[in-house]
Amino acid sequence: MKLIYAIVNNDDSHAVSSNLTKAGYSATKLASTGGFLMAGNTTFLICAEGDKVDEIVEIIKKCSRRRKQYVPASNMAGVEMQAASYPMEVSVGGATVFVTDIERFEKL
Repeated sequence: MKLIYAIVNNDDSHAVSSNLTKAGYSATKLASTGGFLMAGNTTFLICAEGDKVDEIVEIIKKCSRRRKQYVPASNMAGVEMQAASYPMEVSVGGATVFVTDIERFEKL
């Protein structure tokens, strides 16, 4: 058994959830916040057999797209104050996925 942690931008959360459900996978959704932009994310916890991991990751990849967004430079750590009034373009979205082994899994 494997545990998949998928951290997904909130804009993509519904599509990921819907497509996982259509494919027959259940997931636990947790609200989370990114550390860099302090933006909202959803963290999915998905337990599956090892041979299903690639299919699940492909669903997440298909539903999680990267996009450009402008944010005030003052929102970003390490930016000097004189540049703080200028918006900066950053890449957001996509997904960060971790896969770990599960020693024991029970659905009670």
